[in-house]
Amino acid sequence: MTASDTHRAINAIWRIESARLIAGLARMVRDVGLAEELAQDALVAALEQWPKSGVPDNPGAWLMATAKHRAIDQLRRSKRLELKHEELGHELEAQRESATPDLDAAIDDDVGDDLLRLVFTACHPVLSSEARVALTLRLLGGLTTGEIARAFLVPEATVAQRIVRAKRTLAEAHVPFEVPRGAELAARLSSVLEVIYLIFNEGYSATAGDDWMRPELCQDALRLGRILAGLVPNEPEVHGLVALMEIQASRARARIGPSGAPVLLLEQNRALWDRVLIHRGLRALERAEALGGARGPYALQAAIAACHARAGTAAETDWGRIAALYTELAQVLPSPVVELNRAVAFSMAFGPAEGLALVDTLTSEPSLKGYHLLPSVRGDFLAKLGRFDEARVEFERAASLTRNARERDLLLERAAECARAPLRPPS
Repeated sequence: MTASDTHRAINAIWRIESARLIAGLARMVRDVGLAEELAQDALVAALEQWPKSGVPDNPGAWLMATAKHRAIDQLRRSKRLELKHEELGHELEAQRESATPDLDAAIDDDVGDDLLRLVFTACHPVLSSEARVALTLRLLGGLTTGEIARAFLVPEATVAQRIVRAKRTLAEAHVPFEVPRGAELAARLSSVLEVIYLIFNEGYSATAGDDWMRPELCQDALRLGRILAGLVPNEPEVHGLVALMEIQASRARARIGPSGAPVLLLEQNRALWDRVLIHRGLRALERAEALGGARGPYALQAAIAACHARAGTAAETDWGRIAALYTELAQVLPSPVVELNRAVAFSMAFGPAEGLALVDTLTSEPSLKGYHLLPSVRGDFLAKLGRFDEARVEFERAASLTRNARERDLLLERAAECARAPLRPPS
């Protein structure tokens, strides 16, 4: 394996292992900022050593062992951690020399999952909601500040400041690395749900890079959602989120063509949809609805996804019901992105002119200025109306805004199709 091949392998391994590595270290050192530094040190060591020695059989274990050794060295040197030295130093030495489980931690933990503890720690009320989500995406999703900024439609510098301040705040407040209980758990639940779904979405439609999907992030989010549903089984929105992710994940094989290019929903081969995941999603949606009360945003989005899952073909989709569900969702969760999705549903139910009228009300929305899906959706409506020159401009603009290579290629192809389309006489 060449050095460049090794570096590519390291990058891929880091994407998969970084969240588990940081979470495991955070449990031991009780400081998420320090845990991330130690994980980064282990990554640097891998970049230095693996091109010479080769990628180890168990790279995740190698990274963890290296980070633990560096943690021991740092704890010995650091005066600010003197009080923790004896407690944590002995614990880490024991873990390095023995595979004996940490019984104290096991007794104190109802969930048994470092990643879930990390989510709740990063979602502590001492942080703003924006900082909670940004920090967790950074630590668990392994996302760059640029990718997080894209998800939030805010400047990259803003996200970077949030993450730095969040880690400092957690350390200064001595926030425990644990899953909260009782009223505190309920207070942090909505933020945790938001974080899990954003992680899933980054895996489902990568904001940047050469790949359309990052399946490992979808799997992490699904696992966290399922664990959370077991922890708080009487919360309908938790089941709603699980239902939404299960149904969306069922389309994974159909979303990518043989060449790796994206395949849009209405063009997918539904025979490739995973019926087991669909069944699990529909059952989770039933549990959410059986718990009663007003439907929340995740249960509503799951109901929309269920409409697609129940349709044997694209033509059988109940777009009228989907449009009604989006109208309900817009009342529960008012946002420009929801309105954009509602415009798509209205165009399918009532015609592209209806969709275009709705989307045109969003063109001056500041938060959508750099959002590539706005011109992409508008271009689709214009193409269906035969206004191909205008549609081409919109698709080209959308292609210039996206940072995902696969999506850019798809948008440029749609622009080229518009350029080749024959002119229609005015009606």
